[in-house]
Amino acid sequence: MTEQSGVWGAGPTRDYEKLAARFRPVFRRIRDGAVQREIDRTLPFEQIRWLKEAGFGAVRVPRDHGGSGTTLPELFALLTELAEADSNIAQALRAHFAYVEDVLNSKDDARRDRWFKRFRKGDIVGSAWTEVGEAKMAAFSTLVSAKSGRLVLNGAKYYTTGSIFADWVDVGAVNDANETVSVVVSATAPGVDIIDDWDGFGQRLTGSGTATFTDVPVEPEQVVAGEERFGYSAAFVQQVHLATLVGIARAASADAAKAVAERRRTYSHAAATRSSEDPQVLQVIGHVHSLSYAAGAVALKAAEALQRSFDHGGAGDAADAANVAAEIEIAQAQTVVSALTLEATAALFDALGASATSRSKSFDRYWRNARTIASHNPRIYKDRIVGDYVVNGTPPPFQWRIGQA
Repeated sequence: MTEQSGVWGAGPTRDYEKLAARFRPVFRRIRDGAVQREIDRTLPFEQIRWLKEAGFGAVRVPRDHGGSGTTLPELFALLTELAEADSNIAQALRAHFAYVEDVLNSKDDARRDRWFKRFRKGDIVGSAWTEVGEAKMAAFSTLVSAKSGRLVLNGAKYYTTGSIFADWVDVGAVNDANETVSVVVSATAPGVDIIDDWDGFGQRLTGSGTATFTDVPVEPEQVVAGEERFGYSAAFVQQVHLATLVGIARAASADAAKAVAERRRTYSHAAATRSSEDPQVLQVIGHVHSLSYAAGAVALKAAEALQRSFDHGGAGDAADAANVAAEIEIAQAQTVVSALTLEATAALFDALGASATSRSKSFDRYWRNARTIASHNPRIYKDRIVGDYVVNGTPPPFQWRIGQA
């Protein structure tokens, strides 16, 4: 029997297939080792290096600056394909693409030129914003301050997704005036320590552990005011999660279909002598595929809203309205895409039986990874936010923080 591929619909633009063809060989190499990395808990340093060498981190850099100039729907389609290969890596690059987007929206030409050169070179940016323990909501204990005539950074962060693989780390902090700032430091600078102590049951290879900063030297140009972040930033980082969820669903669908096609054993009470001919089993596989298809269609529609925000240029009433619309569209998408993916990654076991629970197959990683991603920026609040907007016109929140109220 010839192995089939999923039918997910056309790409987001006419040029997408040509764009994706550059990276699909790398995606295939990444997927080849995904199960063994999961079993061995091997962090994907090498696989992220492959992507850097292929120029993947620079796809949003404008063409006149030497990049690919991709649209946002194209970027998220690429991230979906990467997540289909290994969802850990797509999530590990979430902070990088958010920082690229921030630079794209910056009005500081010197900053744009400086960072576009770094992105073209392959540099990757990680993130360190969340604090744990006694951390207060909307406040940081991490401080950038003057010491011995220069700026230094001190503090500790958790959920530092992707930073262990990165060349730079974007750190949320306050300055001496207690103003929120973004501080970007070299990941190899003296005083930076990043460890892999993430103990979640899913997305275990994202490097989402602890980072500490001890008198890390900071140049003034590395500090950007917090309020200067691009207006659709919260929606953007959530959309990366949606693309990752869709990739998980597609990979689960493909693995389930392949396993059924190859399966020789059946049950005495089955509806056919082969699983591949059993109408009940085929119905399950078809349902899993349809759930995955629907998740992808919803996520693509949401990505279009972000493109409209970008196209408005970040200032004025039209831009503000586009940012509100993007936040609402992606909040709507979050609850639906996460539900579709969780159902798909659980249902596949109905088609495969107990043998599918073997650790050697690692099919359980799909549900564990989806459940972990769906737990970020909790989806239980999103339907309420949408309802409050459509009923009362209440604007959605544009910053999500966690801590003691």
